[in-house]
Amino acid sequence: MRGEYKVVGGKLVAVDLDVVDGRLSGVSVSGDFFLEPDEALDDINAALVGMPEDAGVDELAAAVTRTLDDSVSLIGFSAEAVGIAVRRALGKATGWHDHVFDVIPAKVMHPAMHVALDEVIGREVAAGVRPPTLRFWDWDSPLVVIGSFQSVRNEVDPDGAARHRIDVVRRISGGGAMFMEPGNCITYSLVVPSSLVEGLSFERSYSFLDEWVIGALADVGVNAHFVPLNDIASDKGKIGGAAQKRFAGGAVLHHVTMSYDIDADKMVEVLRIGREKMSDKGTKSANKRVDPMRSQTGLPREAILSSFAESFARRYRTREADYSAAELEAAQRLVETKFATPEWTHRVP
Repeated sequence: MRGEYKVVGGKLVAVDLDVVDGRLSGVSVSGDFFLEPDEALDDINAALVGMPEDAGVDELAAAVTRTLDDSVSLIGFSAEAVGIAVRRALGKATGWHDHVFDVIPAKVMHPAMHVALDEVIGREVAAGVRPPTLRFWDWDSPLVVIGSFQSVRNEVDPDGAARHRIDVVRRISGGGAMFMEPGNCITYSLVVPSSLVEGLSFERSYSFLDEWVIGALADVGVNAHFVPLNDIASDKGKIGGAAQKRFAGGAVLHHVTMSYDIDADKMVEVLRIGREKMSDKGTKSANKRVDPMRSQTGLPREAILSSFAESFARRYRTREADYSAAELEAAQRLVETKFATPEWTHRVP
């Protein structure tokens, strides 16, 4: 059996192995990494031989670490990376190329529907009734989408929201507020099986799931990089952020919002945090637009969405898909019974 894991920003680790009587046998680690001294590779292989086939990434990594002394340098990879490659060889963890992804183009609907679809599709992927899915958002009305654990009164100015006729909806993932007006952001949701991020810490899973979009941004002329914990930035500053939700059934929701062309004055009237950030910089009024994606690419928003989908399809196996009638009906019920209710929206006052 063979498993591979490409370290984000690092090197490829491959592991070939057998299983005999429930334990690892014939383990051979290889890759384009660097390791000093050379003979430490034999020590890594020996540390894994005899490990139970159901050992988790942490146990496998600990076995490797115990074997190596302070004179050994692992460059471009880690003991955890070896553990992930082992789990992939055993079929316990998966890689990008083990899946065919549904890609759903941007569909215009109320933004609360997209919040509800995150839950619907997340549960379907966890249950195995829908494959991993990348879907792009488009929306027809303004909305502030706050993180699952944010306080409404701390984040949103009710007078500003009322003045600009902007409602508030709480999503199922953590993170910060999203100020959404039609056409002002680029937002997508990626839902994958938990097996794709097995063995990765929460922080590493963010960079791992964002890796493709760093390449997609390069395709539209933006030199971007990942900033822990969950931001994406270009040479000119932050352009977007990610948020995640783990489903107990076995799926991870990872969604990203990037600023395309935001009315900053309106944003700071509606979002208290935006106002505080401007105040910290000694600025009384934004008096400008926040437009990193528009100004840095020179492209219409629709062209960027199309380019992103094409970039993802070049990297991985995909098929174009759509929402089913049952999914849309389930999302609409969730809007009515959960996401549009004061009990959910103000569960953190």
